[in-house]
Amino acid sequence: MDTTTSPVMTGSSAAPSMLRRNGETIGFVVMVAALIVAPFFTYPLFLMQAMCFALFACAFNLLIGYGGLLSFGHALYFGWASYLAAHAAKLWGFTPELAILTGTATAAFFGLLAGSLAIRRQGIYFAMITLALAQMMYFVALRMRFTGGEDGIQAVPRGRLFGVIDLNNEMTMYVVVFVIFIAGFLLIYRIIHSPFGEVLKAIRENEPRAVSLGYKTDRYKLIAFMLSATLAGVAGSTKAITMQIASLTDVNWPMSGEVVLMTLVGGLGTIFGPVVGAFVILFMQFKLSVVGEWVLVIQGLIFVTCVLLFRRGIVGEIAALFKR
Repeated sequence: MDTTTSPVMTGSSAAPSMLRRNGETIGFVVMVAALIVAPFFTYPLFLMQAMCFALFACAFNLLIGYGGLLSFGHALYFGWASYLAAHAAKLWGFTPELAILTGTATAAFFGLLAGSLAIRRQGIYFAMITLALAQMMYFVALRMRFTGGEDGIQAVPRGRLFGVIDLNNEMTMYVVVFVIFIAGFLLIYRIIHSPFGEVLKAIRENEPRAVSLGYKTDRYKLIAFMLSATLAGVAGSTKAITMQIASLTDVNWPMSGEVVLMTLVGGLGTIFGPVVGAFVILFMQFKLSVVGEWVLVIQGLIFVTCVLLFRRGIVGEIAALFKR
């Protein structure tokens, strides 16, 4: 009986997987095509900022959506990478690629330190440790001289990529940010669909079961934390070079809350959800800038609505609709 039922079970389980992969391929093609034509219809600077935050949200989603680890302090890696990249480009005279690498290495270092402490606890205690560490580093950034305090680091030079390509040209800068975003997105996609990603999902669903199977779950969680922090650092560094500024806003706790909002609105645990969420939130901020701080109230209402009515987020609801 086993030999007759096994092929049927394999085929039935393979069909949804094949449909999912085809859907992800189509979604990726649509996303790339949209980003290629978008600068001809809207502000390239807005699109570059949105891609930086989309990569930030994707990095956060790797941790919470696939590892089940809720961090309330991801602004630490985004913001400090932004500071170090800006400082390296402006005061040390680094080329853009070296400045971005400097910021990324900074985020990876902080990710290793914070992750080593945070993974010792679970649930709300894990989240509170990440928040406490982030707020501690926020006050360090506020007091340290090289960060510029409340003024931040302004007029960051974009410079020349590899000493040759002038990034002061808006479209050239757009292409560079586009390549960085797509590379980061594909890396996250590869991580999710690798054996490492499958173990992460197993830990998210049932950590004691994963431990009983012989997996060193703390090691996997630490690697996932470092990967997420590093990719958040790539986003923060790129944003500092692109927008030519690094400020306290990047490292303050509302930034950590904003990336949570982007991920939930787009769709937690979906590959395209954080991208959609980042563009939706930034577009809303851009269009509602005339109402000032009331935009935070509107964001809160959207967050509550999504949690109550659209728990799977925009992409999650669309995917569920197609499945039905």
